[in-house]
Amino acid sequence: MNPYLVSSEYIDRDHPLIVAKARELAEGGTSDEAIAKRCFEFVRDAIPHSWDYRKNPVTCRASDVLIHGTGYCYAKSHLLAALLRANAIPAGLCYQRLSVGTGGPPYCLHGLNAVYLDKYGWYRIDARGNKPGVAAAFTPPVEALAFPIVDAPERDFPEIWAEPLPLIVRALTENQTVEQVFNTLPDIEVLPLPVR
Repeated sequence: MNPYLVSSEYIDRDHPLIVAKARELAEGGTSDEAIAKRCFEFVRDAIPHSWDYRKNPVTCRASDVLIHGTGYCYAKSHLLAALLRANAIPAGLCYQRLSVGTGGPPYCLHGLNAVYLDKYGWYRIDARGNKPGVAAAFTPPVEALAFPIVDAPERDFPEIWAEPLPLIVRALTENQTVEQVFNTLPDIEVLPLPVR
């Protein structure tokens, strides 16, 4: 589990502000599940999604998301991973490939998290932020993610990454505004699913 607990450049769980917020969120928590739920709800509800609110600056590093109080889904997942890791709860990053609109191209990656809970094992959570039509929740062992897979080229990737994918980091560090990120949302090519 060590890769899912350590501090790194973008999941900087050792940053003093991350440590302080993690401690605050854990206060009185009696289980890893209770603490993980508080961390999840804080990131989901208190950190606005950059595109929903057209809020700059573009953030990537977990501590920057906390300092500036905004982030795209990817950056919010970095913050949630850092808060969980600072509370000694293993956390990783997951991705989906989704339609940018209501169906069909263009497509982009969407960032979310997986947390390791003693009672359930790995459990995926999506703190991108709720809005009309999006109702992600913390309801283990049942997943309540922000977006279902509805289109054939969309994908729900099973991997749990300890670090953000390089193309995600590039999108968040090479663009200066939320509009620039939106116009160059990261995507990957996927093979068609086999016909069964």
